[in-house]
Amino acid sequence: MRKGLIGTTVAMALTANVASAADLYRNAPPYAPVPAPVAYGYSWMGPYIGANFGYQWGSLSNSGASPGGVAGGFQGGYNWQFGQFVVGGETDIQLSDSNDVFANYKFSNPWFGTVRARGGFALNNILFYGTLGLAYGRGHVDIGSVGESNLHGGWTAGGGLEVGLTPNWSVKAEYLYIDLTGESYVLTGTSNALTSNLVRFGVNYRF
Repeated sequence: MRKGLIGTTVAMALTANVASAADLYRNAPPYAPVPAPVAYGYSWMGPYIGANFGYQWGSLSNSGASPGGVAGGFQGGYNWQFGQFVVGGETDIQLSDSNDVFANYKFSNPWFGTVRARGGFALNNILFYGTLGLAYGRGHVDIGSVGESNLHGGWTAGGGLEVGLTPNWSVKAEYLYIDLTGESYVLTGTSNALTSNLVRFGVNYRF
């Protein structure tokens, strides 16, 4: 009889354990999947367009003229991003009222543009970059009612800082040195080259 009681007790204990295990399994919270990894950092990748406004000042070779004035225009480009390194290309076109009067003539640089490579280092939404490329622009000489224009070509280099405000919008501050090589002007009687500095601020929208 004692053996029967022991057997009955063991059987009841095993049944209770199995029932408890079943209850635990039945009441267990549903499986929560591991969330997908989130990409880290601000993305500079892709095409963009924007506008800018700044000030241009410089000097005209073989002359005492130092043209200066406000400048503004539009830019567009494309970025590729490799980790924290960002490379790309940009082109812009600018209107300018840069001018100066020397001797009996007035020299002005009514418009110019650039085509440049950009490369930089991103700290999340802050991009430090350098830039180098080609430049071109119009030089114009006025003496009284007579005018003469030439198209100048050259090069440009500089750098800047761009800050992402949202995934699509960013603002920037940039400096460019622009060297437009000499062209001969009948009205000045010599070849004139224009070197200028440009500081500008802009906004970009990335697609």
